[in-house]
This record gives sequence, structure tokens and C-alpha cells, in this order.
Amino acid sequence: MELEEKSKYGEPRKHDPSFSGPIQNRGCTDIVCCILFIIAILGYIAVGILAWSQGDPRKVIYPTDSRGQFCGQAGTPLEKKPFLFYFNIMKCASPMVLLEFQCPTTQMCVEKCPDKFMTLIKAYAVNSDFAYYKNFCEEGVTNTMGVAEILKQRLCPAMLLPSKPFTRRCFPALGMKGGVITVGNSSTFNDGNEIRNAQDLVAGVQNATVVMEARQVVMKIFEDFTHCWYWILLGLVIAMIISLVFLILLRFLAGIMVWVMIAMLVAVIGYGIFHCYMEYAALKGEAGANVTIKDLGFQTDFTVYLQIRQTWLAFIIILAIVEVIIILLLIFLWKRILIAIALIKEASRAIGHMLCSLFYPLFTFLLLAVVIAYWGVTAVFLSTSNQPIYKIFNETNCDYSRQTCDPANYSTSPMKAQCADSKCLFAFYGGETPYHKYLIALQFYNVFLFFWCANFVLGLGQMTLAGAFASYYWAAKKPDDIPAFPVFSSLGRSLRYHTGTLAFGSLILSIIQIIRVLLEYLDHKLKGAQNKFAKFLLCCLKCCFWCLEKFVKFLNRNAYIMSAIYGKNFCTSARDAFFLLMRNVIRVAVLDKVTDFILFLGKLLIVGLLGVFSFFFFSGRVKAFQNTAPTLNYYWVPILTMVVCSYLIAHAFFSVYSMCVDTLFLCFCEDLERNDGSAARPYYMSPSLREILWKNKEEDPSEPSAQQQQQQHDEDTQLKQEAQEEDTA
Repeated sequence: MELEEKSKYGEPRKHDPSFSGPIQNRGCTDIVCCILFIIAILGYIAVGILAWSQGDPRKVIYPTDSRGQFCGQAGTPLEKKPFLFYFNIMKCASPMVLLEFQCPTTQMCVEKCPDKFMTLIKAYAVNSDFAYYKNFCEEGVTNTMGVAEILKQRLCPAMLLPSKPFTRRCFPALGMKGGVITVGNSSTFNDGNEIRNAQDLVAGVQNATVVMEARQVVMKIFEDFTHCWYWILLGLVIAMIISLVFLILLRFLAGIMVWVMIAMLVAVIGYGIFHCYMEYAALKGEAGANVTIKDLGFQTDFTVYLQIRQTWLAFIIILAIVEVIIILLLIFLWKRILIAIALIKEASRAIGHMLCSLFYPLFTFLLLAVVIAYWGVTAVFLSTSNQPIYKIFNETNCDYSRQTCDPANYSTSPMKAQCADSKCLFAFYGGETPYHKYLIALQFYNVFLFFWCANFVLGLGQMTLAGAFASYYWAAKKPDDIPAFPVFSSLGRSLRYHTGTLAFGSLILSIIQIIRVLLEYLDHKLKGAQNKFAKFLLCCLKCCFWCLEKFVKFLNRNAYIMSAIYGKNFCTSARDAFFLLMRNVIRVAVLDKVTDFILFLGKLLIVGLLGVFSFFFFSGRVKAFQNTAPTLNYYWVPILTMVVCSYLIAHAFFSVYSMCVDTLFLCFCEDLERNDGSAARPYYMSPSLREILWKNKEEDPSEPSAQQQQQQHDEDTQLKQEAQEEDTA
């Protein structure tokens, strides 16, 4: 039965006296997938060139007036007119605004928003007032023209309201006086036709705000990035230095550094709980602090959420749960942690013989930066490659209302003749050409190739490091038999022979990831219409594909290790790696994952340190930094950016140790199957590594000893020989 159980997961490798590490004499693998990947990259370049030739990022940055011109764009006549002014903000109260994303009123670029209330009739009587008023009129208005003629041609607004710029747009400066909404310290105003309440302006302002809400949040975030990008860059450099110093110290002081890391992480999270509690207690009794997040709803100013107690209570609960989980894991796994520390020490010895491996993540980071930058730029140009669409807006009934028009010749067109009071105004960006119809498909292709290229780069790093560390393990005399420049040699083998294998593995992973993106998109689109069964089914699909993605990442990682050693194709390497791990499943669960947990704690420590420092710096809580830190709309923007990016940087550097541990572990399992420790078949593992990994038998009675495994191996060999003799007879 035991022999049948072993054959279920493949046959162990036989002893090979000529084997001494990664095979040098190998051929190209997965050629078809390599060719497919090259064709896809060429297509990706073509999509980028097409997007760059059609797109215009200014459509995202600048507001657009009724003529389709950009307000405040450098090098244009409107350079000194950065704000967009609405002739009649009341028109924005129409429900059509939410459908067409454009207020049916003339919009023009102005140098500054109006700061006083006046009507055209009153301003026309005073030369100084009319001169000020003309700043908010179209060109061609003169003192000789009458008020009726100006209003008929819609060259000026009927009135000006005190306004303030918001996301580069002039909105009425509404106030509150005695519980009544006011504008210009008055609860009423004359719109040129009748006396109206200031309350009537609210609907127009709200609709205009809804139209621009998403853009104004993005613009504020973009503005914050322009003000603090150099501080973010400095923080990421600090994260890189801390990660590198931490790994170098880990090389010489592995045991001490692991326990210091664990203690500091527990302390950092504990301080986070204390700080959140102090903020929670400080808000007790404050007006409005007991409002719930649900009642508050979505706010574009995210600092509002920090003024309510429920937010800090949620932070306390989350951090406390994380703290308890970490402490419980440390209590129950402390013996395993001791073994994992010893394994990290052995990995440190391997890295010590090839220190350049510590800097390899910089190369991976550079390639990923190129991939991300190309994807981001292409996405922006694709999303801004629509053409300006102009539509007819009118005051009275018109058969051509809301139809497209050409502003160049609209004044002489039949539509203008039939609808004398109509205007051809800019509406939105769109297009009816085949290119514009397939923009969604091009965006989908951009996202898919981003996943494919990013996974390819990460896989290349894994295979390169695996080949380098495998050459260390299989060296008979360390470090004399380690080949020269093992990292560069492994990188050359990976690119020359296994580009197809890397493309194959990354393609499978990218398909799963793009399916997950589509499921999230579908969930977002159907959130209001789906029934309970559809919601349950979609949730199950998202969970299944999340688990599948994790499994494929694990399988790819080990397949790349086997491919780096033996030079086989992806499917063969994945099968061999999976069977090898299943034949040693207890060691995988007990030792390898505990080591990953320790390295994960190291990443959290670096992220926690950078997060706490950036919080005190950008929030202005420390007086020493108040004059140094930039003034921001959302101080959480640089904090969140530094936290996410510092985790990615720490992950990149710690991945060297993680890859080293995984490679040594697989090589160790192979070594046990190939050799028996005798003079004829000696182990390649170092004595210290053998002592480390055989400690498992003391912790797990079900794990057989070395002598028992050798006895079982001899019995299996004898059974096979007897079976072969019977077949021969």
C-alpha cells in the first residue's frame, strides 16, 4: 500500500553521479507560447502608438468651455483664465444634466470668479461696473450695444453671483444666515426676470457638483501628488534603504533580528491601538462626533471621517484583532519559529556567497516601473482619445434640440434659422468612428497585457534567483564549486531558454486575474439589480477564483524553480514540483510556511514604521514638521501611497530570502530522494541544514526518522527488483 501511495505522486528521482546543479546543456521550452508573447507585445506597442496619436491628457487636467477650449492651459490665449464660469447656474438644475454630463448654458474661461452680486441692467448704467461685468461676457460686447441686444445674443449673463472656485469652476458662494440659505448676504436675488430665493440655486450647484464629483476628487489627489511627490520619493528611498539594511543585518544576526523584528512589530501595532484610543477619547463630547459613518455617507473630504468617534473605534478593533492574531500565532508556533530561524540562517549563508542577489529586486523594480508607466500612460491616452461633441441648446422649443452640430458653420445653418435662440455648445467627449467604438476593447487589451507583462517580470525574477540559489545548494564544495556570477548566469539561461515557460505561466495567471477583474466589474454594474441568488453565485465565483489565483501563484513559483534546475517545459516542471511537494507535504506545511510568516512580519514592520512616520509628518501633528510639510487637500494621499509602495519595496527585497528558502527546501527534498548520505551517494546539503530540517521528526511523531526512511527506501527498492524479476520470468 505504501508503494502504491508513493507512485500516486510520481517516482522519486534516482541517484545521478553526473548531476551537479542547474543543467547547462538545455534547449528552448514552450516555443509556441514564446512566439505568442512576442506577437502580443508587438500588438501592445501598436495600441500604445495609436493611443498616443489620438489621446489628449489635457481633457482630464483642464476644464473645457463651450467652445471646447481648455481653461488655464499654458501657451494658449486662455493661459491666465484658469476658472470655468457658468452664465446661468440654474440651468444645471435640469435632470438632463445627469444624462448628458453638461449644463445647457454658456460656459467661458475667466481670470477669477465674480466676487459681487449685480445684474446686467444695473451694471450697464455705471461705466465702472459694466467694465467689471464685461470680464464675464463673451468677446464683442461694447458700450454702444443695448441690454436687450446683449441678452438676445446671449453675450453676457443676466446677473453675476458671488462665487468661489471649486475644482477650477465658479460656484455660487452660498451661506447660512438664521437658518436661511443666502447668496451675497441676501436670501433673494433678481435673475433679470423675477425675484427668486437663494434656495433655488442649491439644485443647480448640486447637479453641477454631481457631474464633477469624481473628477474633482481625482484632481485634488493629483494636485496633492504634485505638491508632495518629492517627499513620497524620499520616503520610498528610505523604505528601500531600511529593507536593504534589514536584510544585511539578517545575514549576520538572523536570530536576534527576527526576535527584534517580532517585538517591534507588536510594539508598533500596540502604539497604533493606543493612539487610536486617545483620538477616540478626545472626541468624547464634541459636537457631531457621535454621527455614524452610515449617516455621514460619502464625503469627498475624507478628513471629515476622522472627526467622528466611530472611525477611530473601527481602527481600534481592526488593530486589536491583528495584534491578538499575531500574539496567538507566536505562542503556538514558537518552536517552529526556532527551526525557521535556523533555516533563515542557512539562507543567509547562501545569500552571503552571492550578495548581488540582494540588489536584483532593483532590476525587477525597474522593469515593473516601466510596465506600470506604459500601462498608465496608455490608459490615460486611450480614455482621452475621444473627440469633442457639440450639441444644440436652446431656451424655447426646438425640433433640433440636443442634436449634434458643428460650431464652425452653425450661425448660417438651417437649424439656427429655425431655432433663432439656440446655440451650438460643447457637450462632452465621444465619437462614432470604428476606433472610438472599440475603445473599450483596447482598454481591456491594455489591462490584460499589463497583467501578463507584470507577471512575466515577477516570474523572471523568481526563476533567476532560483537558478542562482540552486547552483549554491548543488555545489559539492561550498563556495569553491559555485559558478562565477551565478545570478547573471541564471538570468541569461532564463531569457535564452525559458522565455516561453515564463510567458506560459504568467499567461495562465493573467487569465485568472482578468476574470477576477471582470467579476468585480460585473458585481459593480449589477449591484442594484441582482437578486439574492445572483449575489450568492457571484460571491462564490469571486471566492473560487481568488483561491485559484493563490494556488496558481504557488504552483508557478515552484515550477519556475524546477525549470531553472532541470530545464524542462512549464507543464513538466509544474507536475514534478507538485509531486515533490506532495511527497513532502508535512515539511511544506510545518516549516516552509512558518518561514514565510516570519518574513511577512518583517514586511509589516517596515510598512508600519514608514506609515507612522509619514502620518506624523503629513498630518502636522508634530510642530517641528508643520512648516516643512506641504499643504495638502488630503494628507492621507501621500501616507497611503507610501504605505502601499513601501510594502511593495519590502516585498521585493524580502522575496530574495523567500525565494532562497523555497529553492533550498525543494533542493533538500530532491537531495533526500537522490542520495542516502553514504560515501557513494553523499548528501549535498550542509551538515547544519540537515540538522535543521531533521528537527521536524522530534516535533512530529508521524514524521519518520532518517534511519526509517532509509530502511523504507531499501524495502521499496527490493520490492521493485522482485517485481521486475517476476515480469522477466
